[in-house]
Amino acid sequence: MNELIFAGLDGVLVLIFYAVVMLLIGYFSGRGEKGLHESLSNYYLAGKGLGLVTLFFTLYATQYSGNTIIGYAPAAYRSGFVWLQSITFMTVIFAGYLLFAPRMYVISKRLNFITPTDWLQFRFNSKAVSILAIFLMLWGLGNYLLEQLVAIGQAVSSLTGGTIPYQVAVVAFILVMLIYEWLGGMKAVAFTDVMQGVVLMVGIFVFLIGAFYLVGWDFGTVTRFIAEAEPAKAAVPDLPTTINWFSILILVGCGAAIYPHAIQRIFAAKSERTLKRSFAVMAWMPLITTGLVFVVGIIGIALIPGLDEAGSEQLVGLMANQIASINGFYYWIMILFFGAIVAAILSTADSVLLSFSSLVSNDVYGKYINPNASEHKKVMVGKVVGVIAVILLLWLAWNPPGTLYEIFVLKFELLVQVFPAFVVGIYWKRMAAMPVFWGMLAGAVIAGGMTLTGHGTYMGVHGGVIGLAVNFIVVVVGSLLVPVTEQKEVKLRKIDLVE
Repeated sequence: MNELIFAGLDGVLVLIFYAVVMLLIGYFSGRGEKGLHESLSNYYLAGKGLGLVTLFFTLYATQYSGNTIIGYAPAAYRSGFVWLQSITFMTVIFAGYLLFAPRMYVISKRLNFITPTDWLQFRFNSKAVSILAIFLMLWGLGNYLLEQLVAIGQAVSSLTGGTIPYQVAVVAFILVMLIYEWLGGMKAVAFTDVMQGVVLMVGIFVFLIGAFYLVGWDFGTVTRFIAEAEPAKAAVPDLPTTINWFSILILVGCGAAIYPHAIQRIFAAKSERTLKRSFAVMAWMPLITTGLVFVVGIIGIALIPGLDEAGSEQLVGLMANQIASINGFYYWIMILFFGAIVAAILSTADSVLLSFSSLVSNDVYGKYINPNASEHKKVMVGKVVGVIAVILLLWLAWNPPGTLYEIFVLKFELLVQVFPAFVVGIYWKRMAAMPVFWGMLAGAVIAGGMTLTGHGTYMGVHGGVIGLAVNFIVVVVGSLLVPVTEQKEVKLRKIDLVE
């Protein structure tokens, strides 16, 4: 995205505008809100009162980011039609939500859950399970936040034509995020998600219209060009690619569905009806968002052929240059669109940071370090730890480790190991604590070991999926071998009463 024709002062002004709007949202979200900083529920879950529109957009921002555009379109350009998998794994994520979200919401409402660990503690009553799950979730959140920091720097630097350098861009917008999140908590995050989501949706549609205009409104010409010039990108995928496709579906579908910040949005819904209505609209978003971005990448193959891997990472910016050249309308829409990409990346980062802080304040500090701490003190600890975490990740972001997609895949390898404890645990009442712990540990060791040794996949199957399979086996066999005690029977009856 280097050397955008609309980069420079116009880009700087748009980014300043977005920053000011987000700061104002944060200020007014916290102003006059009694008890916002005195209650974990108020600060981290907006008092569990998110309505339909706000809940939908904050769920949308959780699943989709500006990185969906600047990362997935180049992936479609490099892979061709096989990248249709991006639509399917976003759909699988939504299916993953439906496996447990409605039932989990009812339990969380009655027992006043704040974080996902509250469910694990209630269900298994095991310190070992809770601590290991906290570590795996913090790993996933930290990795995801690092990805967003890298993307913010790249997007801002590109939009301003280098006027705002990468490092300055990261620091400036992270400060904006920290300020409005500090002021308004989840409510500020959710309201900024609404603004960012609307602009991003409009921008995607206009971007696609501009791309079609450049290729003469004829998608058939695009597909014929690909079939003739790069037939591999239009061919039926071979067996290893297909296996890898299904591996990603499992890895992402199971991993993203149990993102801690996604689960906390389930807890924050105003009612079960609001949650289900939000999900009904979310069901269309893979086609409307990821599907349109996929088409952009495919059009890019015909519009700007011959890019290598490094060049393809700049695809969205290169296409934006051409679209902005059509007329003044498209010029300003592209500026607003790229500003929205930055804002959307920030909207994902703020959700992740808020969830990271809540896990530390409520679970680590509140349960194991200082159980007698007041809720106000827990909130303050979470805020301070969030700032410290951002500083540490900023240090890593100066030299980003690998491409955005590689970072994206890495975070699921360990996070996905928590999936059985959530989804199977909510249905299978015989599931026992110790098998859950050893299953999570075995899966994490296998996935982490394969990744660290440079063998992230085996015959196309990701290490995280192999680890998850072992995890399931340990959990199921171990739970069947553990006798059901009288104490456990009481616990199971308690779950029935809650549901």
